[in-house]
Amino acid sequence: MTGGPAPQPKHVTLPEALRAAAAGDEGVTFVDARERERRLGWREVRERARAAAGALRGKGVRRGDRVAIVLGTSPELLDAFFGAQLAGAVPVPLYPPLRLARLSEYRRATARMLAISTPRLLVTDRVIAPLLGDTGVPVLSPRELSGEPFEDEPAELGLIQFSSGTTAAPRAVALTHANLMAQCAAIEACMPHDARVRQRCVSWLPLYHDMGLIGCLMSAVYYPGDLVLIPPEVFLARPWLWLRAIARHRATISPAPSFAYALCADRVRDEHLEGHDLSSWRHALDGAEPVSLDAMRRFAERFARFGFDARALMPVYGLAEASLGVTFTPPGRGARWLGRRGPVSVGRPLPGVEIEVTDERDAPLPDGEVGAIRVRGPAVMAGYYGDPEGSARALRGGWLETGDLGTIVDGELYVAGRAKDVVVVRGANHAPQEIEEALRGVAGLRRGCAVAVGFMPRGAGGEEVLVLAERARDAGAGDDAALAEAARAAILERTGIRPHTVGILEPGSLPRTSSGKLRRAESLRRWQAGELEAPRPPGRLALLVTLVRGWLTPRRPVGAT
Repeated sequence: MTGGPAPQPKHVTLPEALRAAAAGDEGVTFVDARERERRLGWREVRERARAAAGALRGKGVRRGDRVAIVLGTSPELLDAFFGAQLAGAVPVPLYPPLRLARLSEYRRATARMLAISTPRLLVTDRVIAPLLGDTGVPVLSPRELSGEPFEDEPAELGLIQFSSGTTAAPRAVALTHANLMAQCAAIEACMPHDARVRQRCVSWLPLYHDMGLIGCLMSAVYYPGDLVLIPPEVFLARPWLWLRAIARHRATISPAPSFAYALCADRVRDEHLEGHDLSSWRHALDGAEPVSLDAMRRFAERFARFGFDARALMPVYGLAEASLGVTFTPPGRGARWLGRRGPVSVGRPLPGVEIEVTDERDAPLPDGEVGAIRVRGPAVMAGYYGDPEGSARALRGGWLETGDLGTIVDGELYVAGRAKDVVVVRGANHAPQEIEEALRGVAGLRRGCAVAVGFMPRGAGGEEVLVLAERARDAGAGDDAALAEAARAAILERTGIRPHTVGILEPGSLPRTSSGKLRRAESLRRWQAGELEAPRPPGRLALLVTLVRGWLTPRRPVGAT
């Protein structure tokens, strides 16, 4: 299945695209928790980046060096990111601490990613730096990103993007400028500028992952168009601010995972959107995690009164190794699904993308049969940075092995789940998402906070189903037995499967990736090791000691060895 010929990119590199965008009047607006806004035109973004590039050069950064960036959504993150590219270096965005209760786990993950990417220096601020511990990498503050304006030829690599790590440890995806520009060109071909209304995007997605960084920031520079950014933590605390920003800026594009649509349907009240109109929203992309038909339906029904058109919903599919997008639902058509409950179509291949569904011998399967999804096209990664063996396993014969299962029906892709996540019960394969979806209506359980995995109970003759679900914050531990039985009944009714074991957990117990996806395999490992428990937030005194130690510890001078 192919999306047709790849469009010719308008630009060769991202710095070239930024230079072209600087000639227009579009730009980026930052929104805080009080809806205060700060706008930078692309011209100002570029001038700040040139000053940052001069500072990086002055600190010894040279063409091809990696520059790690650990910052929240802010103008300073853009300074560091574009500044690294203008200095001829390769930016490596890493996620900041998300949950202080898992600080030691975060430090281990960050240390691993730094060891893989071997950055010349690390750009972070005085709040985050103490929480990182001793990374062994020279640290540069955003305040120091101001020097004599400078611009060098970009390195071949445009970005090292760590995968989310849903089923394995995050991998360093090496993306060239050619990959990135091919992706931006394909996205523009799917959602071209209207002759009367130019595309405007609102996003709360983090800028350390592909959907926010490439799909929103880079695409806005490439078009060029206006972009509105909300910090992820602000969205999670006040999800209505996302919808209000879409209405206020008359945005046409805004992507999000299914959980965000469900969160808005549950938590946004009418008074939050009084006087706001969502009718400008033409491209409500749904991706980055398995697409939930239930979440889309509830969101469309909930916000129809505020002008939202269900035909704007666009399920999509992609992965970091493909620079982001692989398939898009045709704009304006709305979601399509098989049967009464799904699965949901994630659309057709982007221009330049080819997709095959194959069996265990890599032979293409006929439409309608489920197999392994593989992809090829100009946006597919160069490989995993510093991992030739992993690259060879993922890239075979010119194809990217996605690790996902799916089927093709009427020229559209339906994703069935991750190959490693499939649960095999009495010889039949079951997607864990279907089992997990059955729990969404069970009172007393946290919505979207459950995993289904296969395991071998002692004395069993085959694999059985284990379900781990977090109880709601207002439910007591004394209700666990009843909750477990309610969960079993809901799963049996929906899927015909009766789980062998249902574990009810405290809120916050299930491990997640940096982008918030639940980690099934890691959940099973911790459960079997007796380590699956909710983290205990550090006391104020302990946190203060950590911060003070970080501030008092002498920083490794940039350029020191």
